Amino acid sequence: MTAAQAAPSIPRDEWWFDSWGIKTDVWPVTKGKGVTVAVIDTGVNASLPDMAGAVLPGTAIGGSGGDGRRDKDRYEGHGTAMASLIASRGTKSGFMGIAPEAKILPIYSPGVAPENTSQAIRYGADHGAKVVSLSQGSASGALFPNNCPPKLLEAVKYAESKDVVVVAAAGNEGGSTNGVTYPASCPGVLAVGAVDHQGKPWAQTQRQDYVTVAAPGAGVGGIGKTGHVYNTGEGTSQATALTAGAIALVRSKYPDMKARQVVQLITNTAKDFGRPGKDDQLGYGVVSIPRALKQNVPTGAPNPVYERLDKALAGKKGAGASAGEPASQSQNDSGSGSGGVLLIIGGVVVVLVLVGGGLVLLRRRKPPAPPAAP
Repeated sequence: MTAAQAAPSIPRDEWWFDSWGIKTDVWPVTKGKGVTVAVIDTGVNASLPDMAGAVLPGTAIGGSGGDGRRDKDRYEGHGTAMASLIASRGTKSGFMGIAPEAKILPIYSPGVAPENTSQAIRYGADHGAKVVSLSQGSASGALFPNNCPPKLLEAVKYAESKDVVVVAAAGNEGGSTNGVTYPASCPGVLAVGAVDHQGKPWAQTQRQDYVTVAAPGAGVGGIGKTGHVYNTGEGTSQATALTAGAIALVRSKYPDMKARQVVQLITNTAKDFGRPGKDDQLGYGVVSIPRALKQNVPTGAPNPVYERLDKALAGKKGAGASAGEPASQSQNDSGSGSGGVLLIIGGVVVVLVLVGGGLVLLRRRKPPAPPAAP
């Protein structure tokens, strides 16, 4: 007889574990086994002990070469940090992902552009992913029909036809420009806003009607590409990664549930904070993994993500070819752009900035002040 294995000790900084009852209510039911999450980002350092066994061979979009298992972020490693929130095993650092038995399919494609992002989504859908996580965005979505480049809309539809959920960061400019951010604004994409540990909207989370749900995004760290654990960070990037992990848990528990049903379940079991009903910061509420694993929702319950997709596709029928898609400036949503590539991870351009020992996933145009620059 073998001794019972002790439950892993979760660092107190991972406050979302308590908020979601991960150890008590979720992991006894599912840890994400059998589900692959495609992380479209700067790549993932697969050599880290915490990620050992979690990262599959992926690809690099745009001709840069490689299989996505090296984080090419010039700073601390945005892609690795996002992947760690989903599936870190905690082997060395103790920092755990919420779905530690899920697999990560890394797709190197920093920044958002219609051609590359479309290719990345299609690659994920064709290589076994059940969830595509995009902690990125571009603030030029309003230039396109349905606030979505036609090529990207086709890729989202393709993912839906392959039974894949696409999740994207709502944006990090809610307290300033608050512009439309795609791919979160695309019909068929689950757009995620950010909250703090009290369930209050993060100050910079985007205020847009396409926001569907929210998740922890303030005071959320991660593991950088060097293996260093950052205790703090903020952005809809982190909220997106955690939501992708939540979907992996649900899809592991209910392997026969279709992508549309999963999104409908996540939307209708979200916990409403603030004023009753949908709002432009938190959408229908904060994702509740325990509710999603225990509750059933009626087949006729609202499913706004796919209702928008169906409406957009119906509107396309009979329409002529669309005009060319302008190149867009892309951002990372854990912060602001840096060094040539702007990643809007989660709505704010992402830059992993090390401030006082914390990771701030916000990439901004202004150069990072010393001693930072993840």
